[in-house]
This record gives sequence, C-alpha cells and structure tokens, in this order.
Amino acid sequence: MMRHTRWWAVMAVLVISAMVLTACPQPTPQVVKETVVVKETVVVEKEVVKEVAVEVTPTPPPIPKGGFVTEVSFADAKVLNPILASDSASFDIIGKLFEGLVTTHYETGEIIPQLAESWTVSDDGLTYTFKLREGLKWSDGTPLTMEDFKFTYDAVASDLVETPRKDNVALIESIEVPDPLTAIVKFKEVDCTALQNLGLGILPKHKFAEDFSDIMTSEFNTAPDVSSGPFIFKEWVKDDHITLVRNDLYWQGAPNLDGWIYRVVPDSTSAVAALRTGEVDIYDGVDVQFLTMLEMEPNLTLFKYFDDGYDYIGFNMANPDNPQPGRDEEGNVIEQDPHPILSDKLVRQAIVYAIDRPTVINKVYMGQGLPLHANVLPAIKWAYNDELVPRDYDPDKAAELLDQAGWVLNEETGIREKDGMPLKLRLATNAGNVQREDLGVLVQDQLKKVGIDVEFEAIEWNSFLGVLLGQTFDMVIIGWTGLGTDPDDRSFWHTENDVPNAGFNFVSFSNPEVDELLDKARSVPGCSVEDRAPMYKRIQEIIYDEQPYNFIRVRLSTLAYNNRIGNFKPGPWGYNWNIHEWYVKE
Repeated sequence: MMRHTRWWAVMAVLVISAMVLTACPQPTPQVVKETVVVKETVVVEKEVVKEVAVEVTPTPPPIPKGGFVTEVSFADAKVLNPILASDSASFDIIGKLFEGLVTTHYETGEIIPQLAESWTVSDDGLTYTFKLREGLKWSDGTPLTMEDFKFTYDAVASDLVETPRKDNVALIESIEVPDPLTAIVKFKEVDCTALQNLGLGILPKHKFAEDFSDIMTSEFNTAPDVSSGPFIFKEWVKDDHITLVRNDLYWQGAPNLDGWIYRVVPDSTSAVAALRTGEVDIYDGVDVQFLTMLEMEPNLTLFKYFDDGYDYIGFNMANPDNPQPGRDEEGNVIEQDPHPILSDKLVRQAIVYAIDRPTVINKVYMGQGLPLHANVLPAIKWAYNDELVPRDYDPDKAAELLDQAGWVLNEETGIREKDGMPLKLRLATNAGNVQREDLGVLVQDQLKKVGIDVEFEAIEWNSFLGVLLGQTFDMVIIGWTGLGTDPDDRSFWHTENDVPNAGFNFVSFSNPEVDELLDKARSVPGCSVEDRAPMYKRIQEIIYDEQPYNFIRVRLSTLAYNNRIGNFKPGPWGYNWNIHEWYVKE
C-alpha cells in the first residue's frame, strides 16, 4: 500500500489510501494563566500614594525529556533511501530521517515549506526559485545546502538509478545552484504538480559518488549514517524492529524523545494486543473489528479520518509470465504481451459486477468507507466525475458479459471454460492485514458463483511487494494512500510508469488518450482548475470503462495512540508532523 502526498505517502501498504472527520483527539497540555493581584504600597511621608496591580504568570513545568515511543505495523520496511522507496512501511521511517524542500500541512493537505524557507514562481510558470533555511546541517555536522537538493534530483534523472520517482523529474529542464541557499528549477513546460514533485527527501551528497554509480548498491540504503530529520538511524533487525534516536542537530530543535521504534508484528491481532498492554504506543490503520474493543481502553484515544486514498482489486492486463515495460528506451509505446484472461475488458467488467461492494464495505470494513467508481476521490470536488453510473452488484450481468467474452459455463464443474482452458485466476494480498484477507475469501466465494475459479493467497509483505512490482500476479488486493489534493495520478496510469520492479503502473494499463490527457492536464498554462477539470473527468470515464481496477472503497481509517504521549496532534493528512515536540508524560 502507498501515505501523505504521493511521494510522502506512496503505496500504503502500497496502501500499496480529502475530507476531515475527527474523533476525540487528545487535548493538548496547556498551562493555565493565573493572574494574582499584589497590592504594593509605597509610603511617602506616611501616605499611600499608589497601588500597582502586578500580573504574575506561573512558570510552566518543563516538558519531560527522554523515553521512547513505539509504533507497530505488520509490514517491515524495504529500503530507507527516499528516492528508491515505494512502500508506506519504508516511508514511515524515511519521513523521520530525511526531509524535503516542502511538505504537506497535517490539517489542510496544503503544500507548505519544510527545509525551504520560501519560493517564488516566474510569471510564465516555468521557473521556481527556492530559498533554503539558513544554518541547516546534516546530523554529522556537514552543512546541508542546495547542492544536496540538486544531487538528489539529478540522481533520480540518472539512467544509473532505478527509481519509481522518474515522473518527478520528467518536466525539469535544469536545476541551478547559484549559492548554497538558492536553487533555481527550470521546467520544459508548465507543471501544475511541480511543488508536490519537489518534496522528495533530500540525500546527503557527501555520502555518495558524484556520478550516482553507487546509489543502487550503497549500504546507506539500509543503514543511513546521517540524516536531516528529527532522528538518526540506529539499527534495523529485519522483521522485528527499526530503532531511531534523537538528532541533536535537527533544525527545529532536538526532539524531547530519546528515540522512536518501529516494531514489526505478524498481523493486526498481534498489533492490537501489544497496543492494549502498552508494549506499543501507536497503531495506524486499525482493523474495524477491533474498534469497539479499543474504544473501551481508558489509556487509548482513537482518531478517525477519511484517508486520501482507496482500496482496490488490481487486474494485471499483461502476461504475468512475461512482464514488459510500457515503453522502450526511445520512449515508444510497447505493445504488451496480453494477459490470457484479464486483457479482455469484458472479463474485468464482469468481475466488478460479480462482487457485492456494499456487502464488502459493510461486512469486511464494518461500514467504514465510501464507495468509489473511478480513480479520483470525491473530496477533490472540482475534478470528481459524479456522472458515472455505478456498476452495482449484478451476477446476472456478470454472467452475460462472460458469455459474450466466450467463457462458457461447464455445468459439471461449475467453472467457465474457453478453448479448453478453465477460467482460473490467482488473487494475492499481503499477509497480516485481516481486512484484506477477509476480502480475499469473500471475493473468492462471490466469483465462484459466476463460474470463476479463484486461488487466493496472503503473502508476507516484502515477498508480496516483489510479486506486485514485478508484475507476476493475476489480481491483487491493495490500496493507495497519500494521494494529495491534486487529481494527477499519472504514476498509476501513464505508460511511462509501467516499469517492472520500478513503476507504479504495475497493472500495465495502456491507453493513448489517457497518456495524452495526463500530459496536457499537468501542463495547462495557469493551472486553473476550470481548464484542468474536463480532462480529469474524461480520464475517469475511460478508467471506468476499461476497469483496470475494481475500486472498492474510499478508506475511513482509525489511528489509535496511547495517552501517555504528550503534544500528539494528529490530522487527516498526518500525525508525525511535530514528532520533535512529542514527549512521554510522567
């Protein structure tokens, strides 16, 4: 799954998921200001000449220092290099180690300064000039400058680096650094997504070769020895835990905590058990079957919010035995070796009709979500296409479409066949996510009723990522998160991003009109929503017709945290934004 804007938040669990819904956020510790009137008497020749009211404000108690906060997940990270990572587990750690020029506001989703102090945009929209905050340092004391920023983005553009972030630099013509605190980014054409694309975590140039030749193999990728964020990497015990410790040189001030621990457990049941006993402090994405139980815990607070993402079933439209990129080295579209079953949109549409999504949302997710019919979230009102007619549950329609596609029901086996081949598909998801596992069983049962034989398997997270990004699956249950407030999602649909083991278009979707519309919508002069909206609405029409995903729901997520954490202020767009201010209450 892929959390927070696309590069912040990316696949959330490739989740690998905007509206605000709050539920009992923890009150911020406050000092009550007391006014005490002290009558001061001044005597001159035995007469009182005045009374002075003195306002006395009690000195606030010092914030406790020290202690660790532990966050739990059933997905281990894969890599700790911000330009190589593609999963939310990795970005949970990366976000505390490496910061970018800009970030997302935790309440509004607005792009705001982070390491950049400010920026300006030229009248023609082609040149962005950023000013870096003064005095920034890496945790080893080396100055952090715009040379590091340039190095990072030049590395992304390098042919020596395999990264899912190529789209972030697609329209950049040049990056100039006239002085250590200034970067001038020139674009080939207007890029309405420029700011969100320029927020990647910045790499320390002094830790890599000038020509980027060691980036793919560096030990830094799994054990970074310097950072710019509030914490420094300490250790990583695979499938058990990752420990970060305080960065005393952090630009916003050394954190109150001694450190932060990312603990990996086998499944959500184990995560909830550890949360209830106090072994861990934070669990984001609590499965709905545990909500009532956790609401009864006096030491916990639950924060509910509509995530900026969605859950879906992805259909591989290319042959999983022969994964190919969407384009060749010259940029020409490659005609894919088609999937023997799922390359037919009638089959994909039939599967959508055969799955009872309202029942799925109510039974699997206990009503925690909203239905979705295409690729743009309803919260992005200006771009959302509300004229699409939902493909409601209709097994008879599913059977009709399968008949049209030539898949005939074998009355003896109950499985459809075509040219002697049974209609059999593999469905995979990541193990440990109870909701996805429950959904897989339900999908298996519902598709069998229309003659589709489904082999369902829940796979360990990193192995699942290999299957997913390697494009060796038939169908997957997964989700996106951190999509942001802009409808541009070319990373999922453009043929440029169909790159086995490196791209997010792992369903091998290919449509020339969508490619063209994505290019145009991103580069509309002036970037007005009125001009961009019709293009995104047309893209939704095509996605709805082609059905490369079965969109399941817009996710209503729950964050659970221990009340012992002070200054914890979650929002719908993130909860780590002020981690340097957290403290453990005495």
